[in-house]
Amino acid sequence: MSLDTPSNTTDGTTALLADPRFELMPFDSFADQMAALPAGATIAITTSPTLGLDATLEWTERATEAGYEIVPHVAARYVEGPDHLDEVAGRLVDAGVTDIFVPGGDREEPAGEFDSAHDLLVSLEELGYDFEDVGITGYPEGHEFLSDATLHDSMAEKAPYATYVVTQLCYDPEAIVSWIEAVRERGVDLPVEVGVPGVMKYQRLLGISQKVGVGDSVRFLKKTSGVLGFVRQLVGSRGKYTPDDLVEGLAPYADDPEYGIRGLHIYTFNQVPDTEAWRQSVLSE
Repeated sequence: MSLDTPSNTTDGTTALLADPRFELMPFDSFADQMAALPAGATIAITTSPTLGLDATLEWTERATEAGYEIVPHVAARYVEGPDHLDEVAGRLVDAGVTDIFVPGGDREEPAGEFDSAHDLLVSLEELGYDFEDVGITGYPEGHEFLSDATLHDSMAEKAPYATYVVTQLCYDPEAIVSWIEAVRERGVDLPVEVGVPGVMKYQRLLGISQKVGVGDSVRFLKKTSGVLGFVRQLVGSRGKYTPDDLVEGLAPYADDPEYGIRGLHIYTFNQVPDTEAWRQSVLSE
């Protein structure tokens, strides 16, 4: 199936934007950002390279008490070992968390013996923890330091421990759709939460994109209408990116069971008010 497959784009857009997951970073601005979200929203909380897991756990506990559905990131390379994992998982259970996301983590040297998400997932099972939902990472445009073969093998190892996949930031709907097709061909049938950027200034977004290794997506933004068109788009939008084209490109696949897209994972980068205003505007059209 290709991106020009006919479908009801309006219904697909509504389905994607009706109940997305919002990713926040556990910084001082967290409380204000959370307050800008709809009541009861699902919030994914990242693991901060500077603050470690403690900040993630603290905000998880505070946000669940406030009535939000929280999905904490338990980044493997930030966990010191089985005893630390037992402590972390125990706090999450006590807070009422039923859904966790387990990335490898972008720490150059692991804090302990967990070098990968798979290592942590195995240990979590050995410790007897059984969260209702466990997310793992998918890379529609590959990984800066890992080969496609390594990524494929890694997903095959992690899939039995997971219930869904969250994709890395990507701006190209065709790349996302093609990646999902490839994943399905390899026999992985986990539901996919598609990671999309929220609304923010182009300059900041492009800087973040380059830091997390999505250069191909940056080039895609520029090539969609040529560099001149890209500049016009930037100026015409008053310097702000909105993911309209990305969501519209994914909309035909939103309800297609062959693709198994269960929703959007919005990388807000703690710019919630602008993102939420945009989402509500699109839904009201």
